[in-house]
Amino acid sequence: MQLFPTAAIFCWVLSLGRAYDLVREYSGITFFDDWDFFGSWDNLTLGDVYWLDESDAFSQGLAYVNSVGNAVIKVDNIHSVQSPQKRNSVRITTKDSYAVGSLWIFDLVHIPYGCSVWPAVWSLGGPTWPEGGEIDIMEAVNLMPSNQMALHTTTGCFHNNTPPNQLGATLVTDCSTAAGCTVGELQPNSYGSGFADMGGGVFATQFDVAGIWFWSRPNVPSSINQTNSTSSIDISQWGPPSASYLAAGQCNITEFFTPQQLILDITLCGNWAGLPEVYFPSCGNQGSTGICYNDNVVGDGSNYDDAYFEIPYIRAYTTGGVAPTPTASPFEIVSKVDISTYPGYGSVTIPMSAITATDTLLHPSPMFVPGNGASARVPRVEMGCAGWWLVSIVVIMFIRLL
Repeated sequence: MQLFPTAAIFCWVLSLGRAYDLVREYSGITFFDDWDFFGSWDNLTLGDVYWLDESDAFSQGLAYVNSVGNAVIKVDNIHSVQSPQKRNSVRITTKDSYAVGSLWIFDLVHIPYGCSVWPAVWSLGGPTWPEGGEIDIMEAVNLMPSNQMALHTTTGCFHNNTPPNQLGATLVTDCSTAAGCTVGELQPNSYGSGFADMGGGVFATQFDVAGIWFWSRPNVPSSINQTNSTSSIDISQWGPPSASYLAAGQCNITEFFTPQQLILDITLCGNWAGLPEVYFPSCGNQGSTGICYNDNVVGDGSNYDDAYFEIPYIRAYTTGGVAPTPTASPFEIVSKVDISTYPGYGSVTIPMSAITATDTLLHPSPMFVPGNGASARVPRVEMGCAGWWLVSIVVIMFIRLL
C-alpha cells in the first residue's frame, strides 16, 4: 500500500535536487566546435562591423582559446580602418536550439566595453525577426554602468506587472516595441570596468518564465560554483532574479517563443550605441567630430583593447523533473546603480527594413527540439516522476473511497 506514495515522494525529492540536467557544455579547447560564425555584415543593428567567418576569425586572432582554457571573441584592435570601411568582429550562434524548459548559464570573466562598443549575449527563435522571440540576457553600450535585459516578440506580449521580487527596474512594458520590454540592472558591476575588476560574474536564464539572473563573482551561488561539466544543477536557492517576465496573464512564452539558439556578438556604433542622443553625452569627447564611427571605428583600433568576451564556459540544461521555484524574497541592493542619469536605457531602434527575411547562418539542430525522438529524455524512475505522482493521487483517492 505504501509503494506508490513513497515512490512519488522519492521523485519529488529527486526533482528538487536535480531539477535541471546538463545537455551541452561549451568550454575549453572544444568551445567553438558547436557554433556557427556569421560571416557577414551587421544586418540586424546596422553596426559598423563585419562579422568574420570561422576561418578568418581564427586566422586573424579574433576567436581563440587562451592559455587558461577560456574562449575569447573580440573586435580587431590591431589593424587600421579607413572610412568607409567596417572593422572586423565576431558573432557566433549555437548549432543547437533549446526549447522552453531550458536553463542557460554563462560564466564570463570579461565583457566588451568602451565608447562605440555594443556587446550582447542573447537568444533568437527563428530567421524572421521578431517571430519566434528574442531574449536579451546581457546587452549594453558605450559607458553604461550596468546591463539591460529585454524580450522581443510580435504584438501581444507585455511586462506590465513587475513582480515584487524583481531586482531590476522595468523600463518598457510592451515587448513588441523596437526596444522590447526592457529591464535595467540595478545591481553594481554587471557591465564595464566594474564587471572586469570583480573578476567577472555569471548570468543565467530560465527559459519558461523568462527569468534572468546576474551575480558578480563574489556572489555566485554555491550551486553554480560546485557544478562541473557533467553534473545537474539545483536553482532553488538562487534568490530573486534581476528580470522576471512572469508568463501568467502577460505573455504566454510558448505562444511567442520557439526553440532558441544562443548568440554572442560584438558590434560597434549602429542604431543604439551610435545614436547621437545615446553616444554623445558620455563619449562625445572621444574624438574631434563627436560622431561614433568617425571617432572610434576609423583609426588604428587601439581603443578596442577592452572589446572582448572571455568565457570559461556556457552550459545549457533541460528539465528532467519538476523545476523548483527559486527563493524569491526581495532584498535591498546596498549600492544601486542610478540608471536614470545615463542615456540609452530602454532605447534601441531596430528598423524592420534592416532585417533580412532569411538568415542562412542560423541552422537549428534537431537536438533538444520538441517532437524529436532523439532528444527524448530517459526517465530517472522507470515509470517517470509524473507517472508516479498521477498513480499516487489515484491510489490515495481510491483508499479514501473504501
